[in-house]
Amino acid sequence: SRLTNLGHLEMTWRSSVHFHPLLVRILHKSRLKYYGKPEKKMDMPYQAYFEVADGSGMMSMVLWNSLCPEWYHSMKVGTVLLLAKYAIKSSYPFKTHPTPGDSQMKRFATIEICLNVRDPPTEISIIPEEMVKPEWGLPEVKYRFITRSELDDLPHNHSCDVIGLVTFVGRTERARKREHSEDFWLYRWAHAIDGTSDQPFILELFATSQPDVFERIHPMTYLVCTQMRVMQDLAENPSRTVYLTTSNESQIFITGWHKGQPYTKDAKVKNFIQWTKSQSEADQIKKTVIGGYYPFPRPPDSFLKY
Repeated sequence: SRLTNLGHLEMTWRSSVHFHPLLVRILHKSRLKYYGKPEKKMDMPYQAYFEVADGSGMMSMVLWNSLCPEWYHSMKVGTVLLLAKYAIKSSYPFKTHPTPGDSQMKRFATIEICLNVRDPPTEISIIPEEMVKPEWGLPEVKYRFITRSELDDLPHNHSCDVIGLVTFVGRTERARKREHSEDFWLYRWAHAIDGTSDQPFILELFATSQPDVFERIHPMTYLVCTQMRVMQDLAENPSRTVYLTTSNESQIFITGWHKGQPYTKDAKVKNFIQWTKSQSEADQIKKTVIGGYYPFPRPPDSFLKY
């Protein structure tokens, strides 16, 4: 009975010191960020962003420092949280934003919820899904799944979710984050098919905060990638190549991790599962490849074109 909502928070936060508890559902989750520097003595310099929503709209929530190792893996997309003794501050202007599955949802972009271990010490409770009541008015998680046949018509940097059967996965590679930097991004290439096109999805998968999944992507697994970005090969190339790359809010799931995920109710996911039931596993295994060097985008096939 003493709950507040996100819309009310945005209107009253400057005049309040203590805020009533919030009941929200997680709609998006960023990768875990490490911001430690040698000269700064911090025990656990971690941070993670979430987009949370209630019946009034959606707002960013930031998990700080030692709360990250304690809570990050428990806070999944779809999880319902009861938050008390949190802080509110103006939004950080340079953070990335996921594309919401529900384009009609109101976004409160001026402020964000901060969960800290002190000043004040936040109280976090996870509400089991079976105890969530319809009258709370919490939005469902919505997705933007596309099929391979739809991909070529999408614009550069369009955000989407995909599901496919993995037919190729390359070795793990790395690229410098910046020139002359000591920091590297880890990534690997994968192909996945969904039966709607002769062409596979070409996926550039950067290591997210899910090492257990990233390392176990194998041919013949059902792969779900959310919040992917469409990359059109913008060079003047008549046989242009379209691929997808992960964003800061991407989540990756493989066979064994799908149970209980909100996307299992999506119509395009159900259609894909129906298609896989009509396929011969032995035939598909013959077409699969693992490992090796994968140069992409591919160079032209002759020096003249080059």
